[in-house]
Amino acid sequence: MNGAKLRSRLLAGEAVTMYNTHHVSSGLASRLIELGADSVFVDCEHGTWSFEDVRMTGQIVRAAGGAAIVRPHSHERPVIIRYLNSGADGIMVPMVDTAEQARAIVDAVRYALPSDHDKRLVVAMIETADAIDRLDEMLAVEGIDVFFIGPGDLSQDMGFPPAPPFGEPRPTPVVDKVAVAVEKIREAGRIAGTLVTAEELPHWLERGVQYFYIHTDPFLRRGIAGVKQTLKQ
Repeated sequence: MNGAKLRSRLLAGEAVTMYNTHHVSSGLASRLIELGADSVFVDCEHGTWSFEDVRMTGQIVRAAGGAAIVRPHSHERPVIIRYLNSGADGIMVPMVDTAEQARAIVDAVRYALPSDHDKRLVVAMIETADAIDRLDEMLAVEGIDVFFIGPGDLSQDMGFPPAPPFGEPRPTPVVDKVAVAVEKIREAGRIAGTLVTAEELPHWLERGVQYFYIHTDPFLRRGIAGVKQTLKQ
């Protein structure tokens, strides 16, 4: 599975990208890889991907040289196991708040794939201020490859909208909290990830973030807006 390739690159100090298709489409997922994405985000928390969609998309994305990273809707052990057995190259679990939860995720992955669990990438999503305060305990858990700070849910947890208006920056208190988390992760010698726009990427790359989740919609929005503007001239 290509999850192992992503891990190797991250451990070598490289940056890795993961793009969200925003659609249940194995063809689009494959095309993103062909265009240069390292991996695609298969969102089964907010999206409508089925287990069969995951299986088929994983096969097609791997054939194109990329990886399919699945976000389950919860920590439920059977759900994590089923997505892994369906062919996910990695699992990105939301709302990981404690070291105990992190260990349970690692245990589920190793139970699901006793002979080749090391071929999957394991990502823990840290999405609340309390979780960041407890991050030191979680960073001691072996088997988590990436500690991913989710700025959208963190924003809501801190009393802000999940996303700023298009083209505007995130609230400073949220950015500062993400920075605290990234510093903790880097100081512990672990790999940090977060969601970024194209404009935010250089800022977080400079601060040592290696795993970048990027939405595709802003690229489409800007491209379409540019065409419309040209047509009006």
